[in-house]
Amino acid sequence: MDAVDLAFEEYGDPAHAPLIILHGFFASSRNWRQVAEKLAVNHHVYVLDMRNHGASLHHPVMDYPAMAADLLQFVNRHNLAAVNLLGHSMGGKAAMWFALNYPDGVDKLVIADIAPVSYRHNFDSLILALKAVPLAEITNRKQAEVLLAEAIPELGYRQFLLQNLILKDGAYCWRVDLDIFQQTAHHIVAFPETQGITPFSGKALFLTGSDSNYVPLDSISALFPQAIVSVIADAGHWLHVQQPAAFIGQVGLFLQAG
Repeated sequence: MDAVDLAFEEYGDPAHAPLIILHGFFASSRNWRQVAEKLAVNHHVYVLDMRNHGASLHHPVMDYPAMAADLLQFVNRHNLAAVNLLGHSMGGKAAMWFALNYPDGVDKLVIADIAPVSYRHNFDSLILALKAVPLAEITNRKQAEVLLAEAIPELGYRQFLLQNLILKDGAYCWRVDLDIFQQTAHHIVAFPETQGITPFSGKALFLTGSDSNYVPLDSISALFPQAIVSVIADAGHWLHVQQPAAFIGQVGLFLQAG
C-alpha cells in the first residue's frame, strides 16, 4: 500500500508526550489550531493533514487502511514511540483502525463523535453541489457561499466547506480533489470489517455531543473494552467547536490521568 507523506502543524515542547490530532472529512489541520494550542501545554502536538486534505498530497485511494498506513509512516519517520491519538469523525475512524492494527503504537486513544460502524448517510448531494459552483465566474468566496445556500442551508457548515476554496493564479479552485472525494466517500462513511480482529486493550475515551446521534453506545465495548464514554452537553457532531472548553478539559484530564 502506498503511504503518503502528510503535511502537519506542530505545537508544544518536544520533551512532552506526543499527541497526534486527526481531522474529519473536508477539514484540515487549520481547523484544530485552537485546540492544539491548548493541549500543547502538556503535550507535543502534531496536527496532521490527512491524505487528499489540506496541504497533503492527493491520492486516488482514500480509505481507513490507507490512512492508517500514512499515520504509521508519520510515526516512524518522526521516531515516535507510543503516541496519544485524538481523532474526530473521519479522523476518529482512522485513529480507531490504527489502534486496532498497531496497538503497540498507541498509548491513549480519544475519539470525538464517531463510532466503529458503517453509517447509512452519504455525501453525494454535497459533493455535487460543490462541483456545480461555477468557479470561472466567481470573484470572491461570498458569491460561492450564496450559490451553495440552497443545497447546504447551514451557514456554519457552508463556511467550513468553503475553507477548501482557494485563490490560485488569480482564479478560484478547490484545494481538495472533488472527483477523488466523490469516488471514495463511501469508504469514509463505512468502517472496515472487524471480524476476527483483536480488540484494542488500551485506554480510550469516546466523546459525543448530547445533540448528536453519531455514537450508538452499544457499538464500542466489543472493540474497545476499556473505553470510557462521555457526553458533552449542548453539543452536536462539532463538539470541539461548539463546546471547546468542555472538550479540551475532558481530553486534557483523560490524557493526564495515570
